[in-house]
Amino acid sequence: MSGHNSTYEPTSRWGKWFDERLPIGRMMHGQFVDFPTPRNLNYLWTFGGILTFCLVAQIVTGVILAMHYQPSATGAFDSIEHIRRDVNYGWMIRNFHAVGASMFFFAVFIHIFRGLYYGSYKAPREVLWVLGVVIMLLMMATGFMGYTLPWGQMSFWGVTVITNLFSALDTIIPGLGTAIVEWLWGGFSVSGVTLNRFFSLHYLLPFVLTGVVGLHLWALHVVGQNNPTGIDLKQPSDSVPMHPYATSKDAVGLFAFLIIFAWFVFFVPDYLGHADNYVEANPLVTPPHIVPEWYFLPFYAILRAFTSSFLGIPLGQFAKLMGVIAMFAAVLIIAFAPWLDTSRVRSAKYRPIFKWFFWLFLFTCVALGYLGSKPAEGVYVTWAQIFTVYYFLFFLVIMPVVGLIETPRKLPRSITESVLGGSSTLPEGAAAAPEKR
Repeated sequence: MSGHNSTYEPTSRWGKWFDERLPIGRMMHGQFVDFPTPRNLNYLWTFGGILTFCLVAQIVTGVILAMHYQPSATGAFDSIEHIRRDVNYGWMIRNFHAVGASMFFFAVFIHIFRGLYYGSYKAPREVLWVLGVVIMLLMMATGFMGYTLPWGQMSFWGVTVITNLFSALDTIIPGLGTAIVEWLWGGFSVSGVTLNRFFSLHYLLPFVLTGVVGLHLWALHVVGQNNPTGIDLKQPSDSVPMHPYATSKDAVGLFAFLIIFAWFVFFVPDYLGHADNYVEANPLVTPPHIVPEWYFLPFYAILRAFTSSFLGIPLGQFAKLMGVIAMFAAVLIIAFAPWLDTSRVRSAKYRPIFKWFFWLFLFTCVALGYLGSKPAEGVYVTWAQIFTVYYFLFFLVIMPVVGLIETPRKLPRSITESVLGGSSTLPEGAAAAPEKR
């Protein structure tokens, strides 16, 4: 991790003995107490800590729920009701876990958009950014498999529709897609075998996710945090110790987040779900409108945008394959942002042209989410196609071109100057005074 000096000094004889042999306390103190943090971080930076809380909460509640859940086609739906009605505080634990999935994705989307706006993907943070995209992919896989576990109508048919997408690979290599689908199902149709497989993976992947999060934090503490100005730390007055400054701000942000979290858990726990998922799965009755959870809707809209004709371009038998490729590419392309953006300036605060394209991109993602919840017909498909085009243009055209033609605003000479104004070479005492207040 980063090579700053730690002020940790064990006070007891046992502490000194242990520190000489396994300096865990020194490492934790150096990385989470003394660690130099840019003094100008705003509340958007609290979502890193919020995401850590969400991950721990999901694992703890998930382990408890797994003790009472039955991963079988005949027992899954009833076991959910058993947890909610008969297990002590089961209703709260289940609501916390279900709502927690949505809160987890809500926080990670804000975290990613913040990174895109402030250029947190730029050198030397490329590996940090790629690990973040890997985390999102693991979250999506875990969330999709978790959505199947209640074994309601939307769970069953959602699995049927999404897993069937791999059959599009038959267009390239005959039989490949069908083989993958049958392997995922564990047979020739979605059944209890499929549910058991997805339950096993849903239980396993969060621990894999925890390992990648550890690498993500390691990479963060090697290269240091970005900040709203996008300027590296240049002088001691540019930073403050992580504790108590950053941790206090994180605590306030987490408390505000928990108020929203608790409101959903205790007052509207089923608001973010779909009504059809409270009806037991029936392979003979197809819901009129199959939709995934809200956090998958933008990618679902991109998938459905590829019909037999895409903005007047005939796709024919390749429509389904193109939709599947575009859906996965919509996530993977985010990982290439460090190499697609040609600007030398990180923060969009100092990039007048890119800033407006970014806000249009944010609107595009929200619009795709709305369109994903609507039937794949008429004007909804047309608008989904238009927004899909802009989604990919943002990464493949706007990022490279705007970085070359844009004239950025003048950057402050240091973080201290951006906070206090005036000269960035303030006397040490003058810079330290605001930090002690």
